[in-house]
Amino acid sequence: MEFFKDKFSEVFETIFESVSEGIIVVNTNQKIATVNGAAAEMFGYEHNELVGLPLDTLIPKDYRKQHKGHVSKFMEHSDKRKMGKGRDLYGARKDGTSFPVEAGLNPFMVEGRRYVMAIVTDITDRKNYTENLERTVRERTSQLTEALEKEKDLNELKTKFLSLVSHEFKTPLSGILTSATLIGKYTETVQQQKREKHLRTIQNKVKYLNNIINDFLSIERLESGKVNYKFSSFPLSKVINEVIYDANTHLKEGQKILYPEQIDAIEIDFDEKILVLVLTNLVNNAVKYSPEHTEVAVKVIPRDKELDIAVIDQGIGIPNEEQKFIFNRYFRAANVLTNQGTGIGLNIVKSHLQNLGGSITFSSEEGKGSIFTITIPTP
Repeated sequence: MEFFKDKFSEVFETIFESVSEGIIVVNTNQKIATVNGAAAEMFGYEHNELVGLPLDTLIPKDYRKQHKGHVSKFMEHSDKRKMGKGRDLYGARKDGTSFPVEAGLNPFMVEGRRYVMAIVTDITDRKNYTENLERTVRERTSQLTEALEKEKDLNELKTKFLSLVSHEFKTPLSGILTSATLIGKYTETVQQQKREKHLRTIQNKVKYLNNIINDFLSIERLESGKVNYKFSSFPLSKVINEVIYDANTHLKEGQKILYPEQIDAIEIDFDEKILVLVLTNLVNNAVKYSPEHTEVAVKVIPRDKELDIAVIDQGIGIPNEEQKFIFNRYFRAANVLTNQGTGIGLNIVKSHLQNLGGSITFSSEEGKGSIFTITIPTP
């Protein structure tokens, strides 16, 4: 290799050694004729250690066969070329590790012999920066897409909410206004029965509106984490009696609620108000969505360290394709849209039960009825 080195002028050799890029000169046999200090350092070798070694020494094993073909073709039809742009190009260090590079290939002749000078740049930092930037862009794009989807969902919820509020408030308010107007016309003593009828209508409508407002307040408290649960010990029969007594005022003609058996000795430790809320929702739904002359049964099944309470009806049931949405807020199945309701109750029930370590499940068949079962932990 002294022959080749003797051809360098002193000035050229100074430049050759001073540049920061790695320079590797290869002959037609694809052996390294010389390298500068930057190249030796880049690949982890001593300055003269690479001279005479095959170029493949600096190529990762997985790329050698492909690379050898590229170099042979370049030697036959050589011109200036930039390698590593548009495709991955890697160098192999002495310790076996690899790193991404770009290489500019420059052919030249010395005394009739062909050589190629490769100017090699370690692009690890650039590649890492690019990959990090691309990853950041992907993450930000994903976050933006997710935010847009959430915004879209929120807007849909707002639209549903406004439509729901408009409908659910307008109907009972119209009933209240009508009854209040009619009451004013019944001035005779003998018309007292008619006055009482309209007063009951007003009371029921106001109670319905109050329940809707309470549902909305429950959602706000659940979302803000402001719900304060209060555990206490109480007889289960106390809550069951209260819920069924209230539900009896909503029964249709011929409807009947079957009281659970053998529960007088059962005492539980739970949030009493929440249990009333949960069971009231389930029993009232069973009554509302069941036809006349049907039964709604409440069953209690004690288990080891938990208690199941099932509400069974013979109502319209839930369409199979819509059952997966039944606990979604504001969702109402297609077969109940003509009934009053907000689609909030079951969502609130599930949230409260989960917060208290309980759960709710159901089975339903359209046209035959539903069974909603809550499970609560017991000491």
